[in-house]
Amino acid sequence: MSEKDYFVHETACVDAGARIGRGTKVWHFCHIMPGAEIGENCNLGQNVFVARNVKIGNNVKIQNNVSVYEGVILEDDVFCGPSMVFTNVRTPRAAYPRNTSSDYASTLVKRGASIGANATIVCGVTIGEWAFVAAGTVVTKDVPPYALVAGVPARIAGWACECGVPLKFAGNTTTCSECGKKYEKRGEATVERIA
Repeated sequence: MSEKDYFVHETACVDAGARIGRGTKVWHFCHIMPGAEIGENCNLGQNVFVARNVKIGNNVKIQNNVSVYEGVILEDDVFCGPSMVFTNVRTPRAAYPRNTSSDYASTLVKRGASIGANATIVCGVTIGEWAFVAAGTVVTKDVPPYALVAGVPARIAGWACECGVPLKFAGNTTTCSECGKKYEKRGEATVERIA
C-alpha cells in the first residue's frame, strides 16, 4: 500500500516491515515496530507505541499515551482510552528477563469493545464484543460481551448497548433507550442482542 493512503506525522517513527491500512492516521511521537499490522481508518493519538507482531483491526481508535504490546490483538471498532495500559508478561522480573515472543500471554479485545482512560488490562484475558471497561478499572479475567465492568478488580456493574448507552433490565429483555436495539439476558453473565 502506498504512503499516500494513510497519514504519519513527521515526528512519528514507523519501522520497515510495519503495515498500515488506508485512511489511518498516526499522530505525534508514535512508534510502530516491524511486523505490526494496523487496519484501515484507524486513529492513533499522540505517543502511541505499537509493538512488533501486534494486530489491529479496522476503525480502531487509540487515544494518547497507550502502549500496545506484543501479544495484544484489537479487533475492528475497538476504542482504547487515554493512558490505558496493556501488559503482556504474567510474572515480570528484572533479574529473570522474559522478553521473547514465547514469554508473552495473548490478550484479545473483540469487536466494538471500549476501554476507558487509565484502565489496566492484565495479559491473558479476552474482552468480549461491545463490552465497556470503565475508566481506572483493572481487568484480571475475561469480560463477557456487552458487560459494563468497573472497579479493582473488575466486576460486572451492568450492561451496555452497542451504541454505548447503559442498558436497564426490568425482566429478561430490554430495548436501548437511544438506538432501539433489543437485548436478552440469559443468566447472570450473558446478554445477547436479539434485534
